[in-house]
Amino acid sequence: MPLMDHLRELRSRVVKAALFIAVGVAAGFVVFGPVWDALQAPYCRLPQEVRDGGEGCDLIFTGIFDPFFLRFKVAIVVGLLIASPFWLYQLWAFVAPALRGREKRYTYYFVAAAVPLFLTGSGLAYYITGLALEVLFGFATEDMVAMITITNYLNYMILMILVFGFAFVTPLLVILLNLLGVVTHAGLAKWRRLIVFGIFVLSAMVTPAEPISMLALAVPLIVLFEIAELFCFLHDRRRGAAGADGLADDELSPLDDAEDAAEDDARR
Repeated sequence: MPLMDHLRELRSRVVKAALFIAVGVAAGFVVFGPVWDALQAPYCRLPQEVRDGGEGCDLIFTGIFDPFFLRFKVAIVVGLLIASPFWLYQLWAFVAPALRGREKRYTYYFVAAAVPLFLTGSGLAYYITGLALEVLFGFATEDMVAMITITNYLNYMILMILVFGFAFVTPLLVILLNLLGVVTHAGLAKWRRLIVFGIFVLSAMVTPAEPISMLALAVPLIVLFEIAELFCFLHDRRRGAAGADGLADDELSPLDDAEDAAEDDARR
């Protein structure tokens, strides 16, 4: 395709993804109440002496527009989660034409794997947030009182949920690059130690400065990376077993079929 056609295709995919996300955001405004209660639950589950020493778990706001931005941000998170099957499919559908015909069937496999991975990462972030907050608040002394603002807490929750969700999808990008022939298993094996080290460094950078969140993100990512590397190994092995024409050793080429048909016609 010419460059302009690629840009038009990209625009079409982005517009479709944005429409699905917009529908999800509208649904997020409708279900704001229970969603906000769920997002606030990790903070409310903290021990009272760790939280603020009082009976409630109310968060404060200091800006005029904070209540509106609270609803808007929650709606965006809900929209991304609800519409994840659709915008992930649009992402994959944009790059799928670059694959060979036999590999295009992985489009559906990608979506089928990406959505559970994204939701699993987001769910893990939600679960680990309470533990991380307890560790962070544990550094406070007895004469300190926690007065956490809604904006500060919500930004922390959104960061954790989205970072974990997108991070769990990144191993699929490794598989995609392998299908495109950009990344090979030999290259991954060569840089394995550096990749593992980089995962720990990035996990420490995008999570709060405490070990629970870092390990909760780094360890699953390493496991997913090893699974992606195994896929690359099997795919490269199958590709290496194919002949120059892209056929397996036990598969007849179209030329062989044509010669057999010509010999049959000659006998007749």
